[in-house]
Amino acid sequence: MTQYAIYFHQQWVGDHPAEWFRSRVEPSTAVVRDMEAAGVLVFAGGLDEDLADAFSADATSGTLSITDGPYTETVEQLGGITIIDVPDLETAKMWAGRVAEGCGWPQEVRVIR
Repeated sequence: MTQYAIYFHQQWVGDHPAEWFRSRVEPSTAVVRDMEAAGVLVFAGGLDEDLADAFSADATSGTLSITDGPYTETVEQLGGITIIDVPDLETAKMWAGRVAEGCGWPQEVRVIR
């Protein structure tokens, strides 16, 4: 079994009216329920969009520093992540496709090592 991270950046979601977002709730939660039923779900969740609530920890200088806000300013910010544990790449692709269809925006997938 191999774990995969299926994730998206908030900027990939696009601009949509509130009713469009409401229409994505059932299909996206259905995929999570299906992953649970299949026994492949490790974790799924969206991240808080308010970067004012973010903080970072950095010990690269040899001294730990905890600071408010994101570690660095970037153009894109992580919007959500799903971790699955599946037997092969084809199964990971299938679930990534299901998540993309359920959410209505692109997903990227990487192996967790």
